[in-house]
Amino acid sequence: MSETVITVTEAARNFADCVNRAHYRNETFVLLKNGVPFARLVPDAERTCTGEQLAAAIAGNSLTPVEARAWAKDLKAARKALKAPVDPWQ
Repeated sequence: MSETVITVTEAARNFADCVNRAHYRNETFVLLKNGVPFARLVPDAERTCTGEQLAAAIAGNSLTPVEARAWAKDLKAARKALKAPVDPWQ
């Protein structure tokens, strides 16, 4: 999936094109306001999961000790790879 960085003004002027590209080309747009990432336009196929949804999904499963260790290792690696936003209010 490709990611295109554009200003909010450009997105407003070309909104229909951006929406079509997001839908048909699976393209994500990062919208800048005053040079700072402000919002994203993402394809609907790109699903997200809240912490609450993840907790509910995990609660319904039981893991073997080997699976639990592997999951913990994967979770640790994911947390290390993720970066906190510069602005804590984002």
